[in-house]
Amino acid sequence: MSTKQAAAYINLEIYEDSVNLLGVAKVKLPAIAYPCVNISGAGMMGEMEVPLYGMVSNMTTNINWLTPHGDAVKLMSPKKHQLDMRVAEEFWDVEQADVGVWADKYVMIVRPKTTDPGTVAPMGSADTSGEYVVYYFAAYKDGKQLWEVDKRNMKCVIDGVDYMAPVRKALGK
Repeated sequence: MSTKQAAAYINLEIYEDSVNLLGVAKVKLPAIAYPCVNISGAGMMGEMEVPLYGMVSNMTTNINWLTPHGDAVKLMSPKKHQLDMRVAEEFWDVEQADVGVWADKYVMIVRPKTTDPGTVAPMGSADTSGEYVVYYFAAYKDGKQLWEVDKRNMKCVIDGVDYMAPVRKALGK
């Protein structure tokens, strides 16, 4: 059992194709949701909702920028963008009564869905935002992969287990 407990994100930087995007941003990571079907029939009381094994619903991410320039405009290009979010996360080691830093990383392959240039007003940021469709989403904590969802290659790896492997095998892949 780990005695290290997450405390807070210290900072993050966003990279596209290994080049640092310099805009000031805040990122809402995609939710991973499993599509469900309703089943009913003899031997059951009413209906039952069943998540489909290893399948993942549409994913989107939102990035908020201060103003509509530079990187916000670059990510408006109607093409595929590979983004890496490198995060410094502080943790508290309860047993050692000390703090440390984990290197977190989120990798996404996205395409722009909408861009909202925001509001123009005196003494305020524009609150520019972009919503992006996510085709690939992986997360790492201190070098260890936590998950990988690759919709184009039918992979749903959670904590080292690829839940789509039996599906690919059943399809002869």
